[in-house]
Amino acid sequence: MMPDEVIQKEANKAYRAHLLICAGTGCVSNRAFKVRDALVEEIQKRGLSDEVQVIATGCQGFCAQGPIMIFQPDGIFYQMLTEENISHLVEEHLVKGRPVPKLMYIPSVDEPPIPKLEDIDFFNKQRLLVLRNRGLLDPEKIDEYIARDGYQALAKALTTMTPEQIIDEVKSSGLRGRGGAGFPTGQKWAIARKSPGDEKYIICNADEGDPGAFMDRSIIESDPHSVLEGMTIGAFAIGAAHGYIYIREEYPLAMKRLHIAIDQARDYGLLGEDILGTGFNFDVSVHRGAGAFVCGEETSLIGSLEGRTPEPRIRPPFPAQSGVWEKPTNINNVETWANVPVIINRGSAWYTSLGTETSKGTKVFSVVGKVNNTGLVEVPMGTTLREIVYDIGGGIPGGKRFKAVQTGGPSGGCIPESKIDLPIDFERLTEAGSIMGSGGLIVMDEETCMVDVARYFLDFLRGESCGKCTTCREGIAAMHDIVADICNGEGKIEDIELLKDLSEAVRDASLCALGGTAPNPVLSTLQYFRDEYDAHINEKKCPAGVCRALISFRIDPEKCNGCFLCNKQCPEKVIHGKPKEPQIIDQEGCIKCGVCRESCKFGAVIVE
Repeated sequence: MMPDEVIQKEANKAYRAHLLICAGTGCVSNRAFKVRDALVEEIQKRGLSDEVQVIATGCQGFCAQGPIMIFQPDGIFYQMLTEENISHLVEEHLVKGRPVPKLMYIPSVDEPPIPKLEDIDFFNKQRLLVLRNRGLLDPEKIDEYIARDGYQALAKALTTMTPEQIIDEVKSSGLRGRGGAGFPTGQKWAIARKSPGDEKYIICNADEGDPGAFMDRSIIESDPHSVLEGMTIGAFAIGAAHGYIYIREEYPLAMKRLHIAIDQARDYGLLGEDILGTGFNFDVSVHRGAGAFVCGEETSLIGSLEGRTPEPRIRPPFPAQSGVWEKPTNINNVETWANVPVIINRGSAWYTSLGTETSKGTKVFSVVGKVNNTGLVEVPMGTTLREIVYDIGGGIPGGKRFKAVQTGGPSGGCIPESKIDLPIDFERLTEAGSIMGSGGLIVMDEETCMVDVARYFLDFLRGESCGKCTTCREGIAAMHDIVADICNGEGKIEDIELLKDLSEAVRDASLCALGGTAPNPVLSTLQYFRDEYDAHINEKKCPAGVCRALISFRIDPEKCNGCFLCNKQCPEKVIHGKPKEPQIIDQEGCIKCGVCRESCKFGAVIVE
C-alpha cells in the first residue's frame, strides 16, 4: 500500500475513542511515553486498535498532575498515570464503559473526583488564544493543525491582503511583544518594512532563560506550526525571505518537533519558494543557542547568531533598521508570533475586546513555586494575581500564608500580599516595581525569606552578565556581596542606602535591559519587605527561618514522640536520644540542612 493510501485509510477510520496523552516535557519527565506505550500495547492485546486511537499531544498545561490524559469523546480527565494503571483503566473504561474515579483529579481529600476537564478550576478560568490547540492535536502532524484552521491566516494574508494592510491590522490589534519589553509589534514591523534594503530577516526568539519559565518551550512543543505561520505572515509583511528560530540547546523535544514542522511545511508548500502559488518565497533555519541569559536581549542574540560573542550593542540603530548581517531584522518571541494567526483570522477588533486599555489580548504564564497547581496558563490581560494564585493555582500548599509573587524572571520584582488584587498588565506591573517579562510567575509563601530571594536572583544575574559594561559587571556583583553579607548576619544598617545607590546606578547606566532591570529584586524587596532586612541586620535573625547563619534547629520535647525519623534522616548523625523519647540536636555538629524539619511528621522540629 502506498504512503498516501495509508494516510487516507487512517483519516477515514471512525474511532469510538481518542486518548489524548500529554507528551510535553513535564509529563515526559514523568514517563508519559512509557504510559503511552503501555496503553497502545494493552489496546492491541485486547483487539481494540481499530476502535481506539492513542494520540501524544503537546503540553496540556496542568503540569502538577502529569502524566495526564483526556479521554474523548467522554471528556474525562485522568491524571498522575503510571504504567501500572493502564490495564485496569482499559478494562474499566474502554471495555466495560465505566470511568475510573480514583484516576481522576481530586482537589483535596475532602472533595469528590472531578471527571471533566472543563469543570476543573485550573482549566475553566483560562482563555486560550496562543494555546488554542493545547492538548488537542499531535504536534508532529501538520494535517491536524490544518484541520483546526491552521495556515488559514497565512492564505488570507498572502491572497487578500497587502503587507501594509497586515501591518495596520497588527497595529490596530494593540499586540505588544511578549518577550518582556512590551514594544508594539505592529510598530516594530512598520519600521522594518520601511527600512531600506533588498534583504531583510525575521527572527523568532525562543531563548527562554528565566528560572522557572517554560512558556515558549511548551508552545513550540505543543503547536510549532502556529509559530511558523505567524513568522511567515510577518516575513511577508516586512519583505523578508529568510527567518531564524533561535532556540536554546536545553530544549531537545521542542527542537525535534520544530524540525519536523519545518520539513512538513516545506513539503506542503507552506515554506520555501512560491508559497501557496503566490510568488512569495520564505524559509526558516533553526539556530541552537548555548544558554546565555543575555541572548534574551535582541542585539546580543544577533551577535550570537552571527557567531560573535553575545554582547549588546548601543542602539540606535535598532535591529529593525540594522540587524543580522547589518540588514533590517524583525525579532519577536515565540508567544508574539503565535498570536499573529489569531489576529489575522479573527480581526483586530475582536482581539482588542480582550485585555486592558493598554495591554490587549491574553498572556501565557508559567506558574511555579509554593502553589498547589503548577503549570502553564493563559489568561486575559487584566486578570488579577489573586485569580491566578487562588482560582487557577489552587492556593498555597499546606494552608500556609501567601507572601509574595515574583513576576518577570530574575529581573522582575516581588509583589506582596497587599497587592494580590493587582490586575496584570504591562503598566500596572511596572508601577508595582516589577515587570511583565516573558511570563514567569513564582509564588512564595510565609517560609520564603525575601532577602534570600534577592540574593538568589543577584547571584544568577551576576553570572549571566556579559561583562561588557562596568556598571552591570561590577555593580551587580557588589550588590550581591552586600545582600549575601546581610543573609550571613554580617550586614550593617548603612548597607541599605548603599544598596539603593548601587541599584540606581546599575539601572540608569547599564547598556542593556539585563543591567537596567537587575536591581528590581532588590528595590522591590526593600520597598515591601524592609522589615526583613532590618531583622537580618539589627536582630541577626531571619524571620522566615531560611538563612543558615541566622537560624538554629531545636526539637520540642512536648511534640516529639521519639519516632526516630529525624534521627535516621540526619546526614551528620547529630540527633540523639532513646526510642520513644524526645530527641536532642547537637548544635555543634548541626549543618542546618533542614532535613530533620522536613522529615518530622509531628511539627516537633522548630526553627529559631
